[in-house]
Amino acid sequence: MKNHQIEMRLIQRKVCLLGEYAVGKTSMVRQFVEGRFDDRYLSTIGVKISRKHMHWLDQPYNLIIWDLADGDTYRDATNYLRGAAGAVVVCDITRQQTLSAVFTYTAYLRASLPSVSIVVAVNKADLQAQQAIDESDLRRMGSELAVPWLKTSAKTGLGVEMAFTNLVQLMESALT
Repeated sequence: MKNHQIEMRLIQRKVCLLGEYAVGKTSMVRQFVEGRFDDRYLSTIGVKISRKHMHWLDQPYNLIIWDLADGDTYRDATNYLRGAAGAVVVCDITRQQTLSAVFTYTAYLRASLPSVSIVVAVNKADLQAQQAIDESDLRRMGSELAVPWLKTSAKTGLGVEMAFTNLVQLMESALT
């Protein structure tokens, strides 16, 4: 009797990261893709594209991760967003103004891609002593925007993989 294997097709999804300058977008991608952290800050110019192969519910995925440039240049990013199924909007737990920007980025994403799945990563959770964003503000943001959020640390890896796993789950739920 022949041994039959069920072949699962590789699912490819484009994911974009948006957020203000120095919130840790590139560091999150590096931690997720390469499993490492680098303290040197280098501002992203334009877009940096990375790939990550992962499994969710035994299904293979290839995430094409677009790390978009910092700050106000997102207004010029419409072409970069085209075809994205999901986005991680990143803020910095030590800078209150970056939480306000989450509202702007989320509105922009939904206007550009009405069916996009969004997860908010509240990054730099390792800097708890410098936390400038109240838990109540985070809960309010999640409720008002109807998005899941979680604390992450690109430095320690806390929550980084979970942010992307949650996003894959949301993307797949939206497609079924």
